Amino acid sequence: FEELFTYAQKRGMIFLSTPFDQGSVDLLDKLGVPAFKVGSGEITNFPLLRYIAGKQKPVILSTGMSTLDEVAEAVEVLRKEGSGEMALLHCVSCYPARIEDTNLRAMETLRRKFNLPVGLSDHTVGIYIPIAAVALGACIIEKHFTPDRNLPGPDHKASLEPSELIEMVSAIRGIESAMGNGMKRPAAGEAETKKAARR
Repeated sequence: FEELFTYAQKRGMIFLSTPFDQGSVDLLDKLGVPAFKVGSGEITNFPLLRYIAGKQKPVILSTGMSTLDEVAEAVEVLRKEGSGEMALLHCVSCYPARIEDTNLRAMETLRRKFNLPVGLSDHTVGIYIPIAAVALGACIIEKHFTPDRNLPGPDHKASLEPSELIEMVSAIRGIESAMGNGMKRPAAGEAETKKAARR
């Protein structure tokens, strides 16, 4: 973990990891992670949530397999115990997840209910769902990637290979650029068209 943390720093990346026990929380805290990612399976693990919150760092909380009430309980525990900033990730905890089960509109439900930044932890095959999530306002995308989807293990089938990861990031940056500021006015490039097309 120390080697990975150092490598990420050298590459200008933020290193995060998901702890599943108090010892792992301490290890990551000692390394100096800037935030904690909490996996969906731990959303009802209140002792672990309290321990993480006690470190008073930002938390990214995945909400797979959860009802809105369960998310509310977890958010309350984290806030009560002094957690710093928080973001929620909508998630379907199937590997791979079916596109028709994705329910991207749940991101808006989470945003409205908790007034927190919302993103998507995506386990569908391909890159389309994360791109759509960004168009719907996701500010964080979590997507597994692998050097080879045919490797053994549960996550590889729902993961992106390197070229697909590059394509997804490029598409997301394009969507972010296309979102604009919401003001309805002519684009700068329309001036010449306007001269020719208006009657």
